[in-house]
Amino acid sequence: MDNTRKSTKRLATAKELQQIVAGFYLEGHEAKRSGKPVGWMPPMNGLIEIFYAMDLQPAFPENWSPVCAAFGLIDRNYQAADSMGFSPDLCGYLRNCVGYINGMMGEEGVPLGGLPEPDMIFMPGAGCVPTMKNFQYIARRFPGAKVFKADLPQVPIEDIQRYHIDYALSEINRIVEFLTRVTGRKLDHGRLAEVVRLSDQACALWDEITSFRRCLPTPISAAEVGLMFVMVTRQGTQLAVDYLTRVRDEVKQRAEKGIGIIAKEKVRLFWDNIPLWYNLGLFNYFEKYGGVVVAETYSAAWSIRLDTANPLEALAMKSLQSYPMVSCVSMKRRKEMVLRACRDYHIDGVILHSNKSCLPITLGQMDIKRALQEELGVPSVVIEADHMDPANFSMAQFEARADAFIEVLLQRKGYRQ
Repeated sequence: MDNTRKSTKRLATAKELQQIVAGFYLEGHEAKRSGKPVGWMPPMNGLIEIFYAMDLQPAFPENWSPVCAAFGLIDRNYQAADSMGFSPDLCGYLRNCVGYINGMMGEEGVPLGGLPEPDMIFMPGAGCVPTMKNFQYIARRFPGAKVFKADLPQVPIEDIQRYHIDYALSEINRIVEFLTRVTGRKLDHGRLAEVVRLSDQACALWDEITSFRRCLPTPISAAEVGLMFVMVTRQGTQLAVDYLTRVRDEVKQRAEKGIGIIAKEKVRLFWDNIPLWYNLGLFNYFEKYGGVVVAETYSAAWSIRLDTANPLEALAMKSLQSYPMVSCVSMKRRKEMVLRACRDYHIDGVILHSNKSCLPITLGQMDIKRALQEELGVPSVVIEADHMDPANFSMAQFEARADAFIEVLLQRKGYRQ
């Protein structure tokens, strides 16, 4: 049985996303050809805004991994990583990246041209361990690239103190000094203020778009999660603001007209953990029963509002809040986030993705499952899978559990099969 399926999208604006994705990678290769410095970095750390403010080109190896999943490149990349001794039990993003940079990178015919070779590499001092190790390996693979090693504390968001912010600010200033020295470009603080304003505006639009999911019926579902690409790669650009404005307007119009994702919405579902990038079609699976995956954990992680009056400090604060699903969140807070989402989005049932490829986000799911039942009376089901490796997912097993789960939810709501 095929474990890979694409999702069915209903938004007209979703059709524009393919051009935006292709445009981003084309821009990276044009930057390389024209001599504009390219920097590889993890997402979500405030560095992207500095890059756009200094007219530098960012690239995101972690984000490239879901693209590889969508294009069916995973098997070859994993084979390359396996041949080098990297265990199949490691993070799927790490394995894919290692396999890619030691295999098909630079070959003709790679979808979207692949990643442009880095001139600079930014090794994070925060986030999950695989991310940090991934960038250590990337730095060894490209010895000619200039390397910046960050050092950031990893504390729960609710425990951030002034001294944490001051230290993160010193790291942001150190990054600016590094970029000036390596590229010869100086940071225009007026331009940075504009970029931070655009970044915050994109986050505000993203929050507004997701807020419409509370509508009954929902005008947008988790099947549109690919829109997140703009939040990952284009924060701080007018392109992101313009595109998300069009998405917001379309979703708002659907909500005002009462247009749902399917003809008759019966059951509202929540997905916990990272989506299966090779099988986003799972988000459509329940639709034949009248079920819609209304919301998911992962999309909420990409909206971090910024204090536009203090751009550098705003980016320092953003760097402390990066990886909010992994290293900057307590188990208590993560449980509260899921429970609050279930209340806000009128959730009838929760799908807990026990993710072999990301154990940090999977930790605490049994506590969440218990709290959902005891505090909200919301049933949940656990599925075992992997957000990157289709070999660790069984469609047949998923269908068996999903069908039984949806039957329970429909009976609870008074529907008969």
